[in-house]
Amino acid sequence: MATVPWSKGEFLEYTLKVGFLEAGSGRMMVLGLDTLRGRTAWRLRFNITGGIPGVRIDDSYDSFLDTQSLNSLRFVQDLNELGNAKLRIYDIFPDRKLFLEHGKGERPSVDAPLDDASFFFFLRTIPLDVGKRYEFNRYFDPNANPVVIQVLRKERVTVPAGTFDAIVIRPIIKTSGLFAEGGRAEIWLSDDERHLLLRMNVKLGSIASLSLALRKMQNVMPLRSTNPNDSTKRP
Repeated sequence: MATVPWSKGEFLEYTLKVGFLEAGSGRMMVLGLDTLRGRTAWRLRFNITGGIPGVRIDDSYDSFLDTQSLNSLRFVQDLNELGNAKLRIYDIFPDRKLFLEHGKGERPSVDAPLDDASFFFFLRTIPLDVGKRYEFNRYFDPNANPVVIQVLRKERVTVPAGTFDAIVIRPIIKTSGLFAEGGRAEIWLSDDERHLLLRMNVKLGSIASLSLALRKMQNVMPLRSTNPNDSTKRP
């Protein structure tokens, strides 16, 4: 099993705001381990629900991530944004460089494929240097590549769960959803080896904005080392 900065049962809960109004919640979860096509896989989920009249969102991104290769094996994208509903289920075959969308035929994929949900977790396993722009040709549908990660800055951020040192990134995926090219998303990750998602801001359409802020966490892996003089919140 590949070494990762999360464990079974990790649960992160977020306050959802649309504009300045509290309007729902979000969750990032490691549901556990499962077996898919003979491979052991992490079951991962990211979802947000809520909104205000006229601006509603109910998005779920589920991924089965191979525990050895950290490649995506299955992805379920269930989106309902601003009244537009989409459900897509994909089976991904890394060894054959193919993926299959349910209801459609096989299509070419890429080496070491990832999906929207597993990209969140993949980013937690790599170093992120301020000022750098990373491009990954790992999105399972080649038409959405490259996935671009811009590392914007470091800053201290306060969320309901506490105050943290953070790295701020901007992800861009050439597909529909929160991280589409026009979404202008920014994500705050904890500036430690776990890269916990602390905060996220996304612009939806021309006037609406959505934000998530960490308010609760359970079963988070402890840091390998701590500085006793550092006042940063360290669960």
